[in-house]
Amino acid sequence: MKKLMILIMIVAIGVALYEQRKPDKNLYLMVIAIVVFMYGMMRLSAKTPSKNQDKEDKNVG
Repeated sequence: MKKLMILIMIVAIGVALYEQRKPDKNLYLMVIAIVVFMYGMMRLSAKTPSKNQDKEDKNVG
């Protein structure tokens, strides 16, 4: 699932960059590509533990 999400994000950024180069840019396509990328980043970074998680666990006990 993680590899699929990374692939989708790479394709979305590729589409956004390709649209940026064209003289007649499609704004809606660029916005959708950026939203897909940001959603993918949110999903991937949600599983990354916080640096402060160890400190919070010690303070509780």
